[in-house]
Amino acid sequence: MKNSVSDRSFYIESSDDEDLEKELDNGEDDGNESDSSGLSMNNQNHKQSSSYNTTAWPKSYRQSIDMLGSVHSPSLTRFGSSFLSSSLTRRFTPEAFSTSIIKPLLSTVVDQPQKHAPHSHLGLPSRRSSLSMRRDEKDNPAIDSHGLPISRHSSFGQAVANGMNALCGVGLLSTPYAMKEGGWLGISILLIFAVLSFYTGILLRVCLDSKPGIETYPDIGQAAFGALGRVLISIVLYVELYASCIEYVILESDNLSTLFPSVHITFGGFELNAHLLFAIATALAVLPTVWLRDLSILSYISAGGVIASIVVVVCLFWVGVVDNVGFHGTVTPLNLSTLPVALGLYGFCYSGHAVFPNIYSSMGKQSQFPAVLFTCFGICTLMYACVAIMGYLMFGESTLSQYTLNLPGDLAASKIAVWTTVINPFTKYALTISPVAMSLEEFIPPNHPNSHIYSILIRTALVISTLLVGLSIPFFGLVMSLIGSLLTMLVTLIFPCACYLRILKEKVPFLQEAHAMEEDNLNQVRQIGV
Repeated sequence: MKNSVSDRSFYIESSDDEDLEKELDNGEDDGNESDSSGLSMNNQNHKQSSSYNTTAWPKSYRQSIDMLGSVHSPSLTRFGSSFLSSSLTRRFTPEAFSTSIIKPLLSTVVDQPQKHAPHSHLGLPSRRSSLSMRRDEKDNPAIDSHGLPISRHSSFGQAVANGMNALCGVGLLSTPYAMKEGGWLGISILLIFAVLSFYTGILLRVCLDSKPGIETYPDIGQAAFGALGRVLISIVLYVELYASCIEYVILESDNLSTLFPSVHITFGGFELNAHLLFAIATALAVLPTVWLRDLSILSYISAGGVIASIVVVVCLFWVGVVDNVGFHGTVTPLNLSTLPVALGLYGFCYSGHAVFPNIYSSMGKQSQFPAVLFTCFGICTLMYACVAIMGYLMFGESTLSQYTLNLPGDLAASKIAVWTTVINPFTKYALTISPVAMSLEEFIPPNHPNSHIYSILIRTALVISTLLVGLSIPFFGLVMSLIGSLLTMLVTLIFPCACYLRILKEKVPFLQEAHAMEEDNLNQVRQIGV
């Protein structure tokens, strides 16, 4: 989905941008005074950018999330004859990040001398500043901590595809169940979450533009709350990814046992039923992919998640209309007793904010990011709402946590939907668990002779733990609701607002008024004391 292309393909400038660039070109020959001013600004920006470097955990976040969100486009020419052997043994040790001592992970922003345009209260940078940053990136492309270039030339279509790939996941399968749990009026929660998530996505962009060098979600946390904020946000993001892998195990077990319900194994008086057997088989199948280091091929395959989502939606519509299953479900206006479950399920549908900063950083024309978000949320919300309504009308109160489990097994469209649901998580499991594994591998002592063995043990332990948790809590809908209510709410709604208020507290009008009132009250207290 994200093939490497030339810079020229993505730099389609508007006439206004061209005029501004001409002004910048004319300003390059202003003399020694301008050069001195530019050097001073360069040093200042470098100092600010260096505060968000790779010395703080997690160091591997940028690379791992880029691969998960299909943002970074590795070239297939990187695959050599030693690919398999190096993929199984190579580990990103602290030495791999040693370049951070002389060069920060995040690129230093170099601005040409310019007159600062008035900024809005959100703290957005001027268009002139963004143009100068873009020109500097053309001449000095940003390099990540592993020496790989950070792509900043994603087109509008690529950014939309990556955003939809992050949003359209397994949550789509549970929207009919969410409507059953919340009732017809509960669909309004989905729409409210869509609006709020879009707004907080814009807040993340403002935070990214507030200071030079901020490029990822943990960077935003560090800019807002220091090292503690970086670690806290990273832990929540990693727990959310880990919980998603648990959902994949439960998903595979449920759908494969539906396809082959009579499969079982008996040995030594102990019987493995279909659910247990397929859960173990899933863990064994994904384990070799988790051991791999270079997941470039998987990232290209998993980018087809948007296509997979469209396929299962079309199959649901086909079963309801063409195969004459019909839409005859009962109508329940509102279920207050189970509304919290629907709240969590709808919230899980918008768990893409961990990838949004990386998508924004990779865009060639970053001014299009709001339009990218609007397109992604608009299409995904429409898809979620249609599936929720169709699924609930088709199956009514018998709707299960995954509507693929309700589809008649003898229909061709049903089999296509189930097999699509089964295959897709196999490509996403390794990409989803790898950020967690890489963050834990950073604690392995550098230059340890058995580092690759420890790395394999860490990744194997993560897979086994997701299997055990999935077998202990084999309730797909409830686990998803818990993730949506706790982790997704933090990542999507709470953290962006908290970081925005913290970083831009001096530029938010009502915070300025509150601060002024606080100062007046303190002055009055001092006067009374005197």
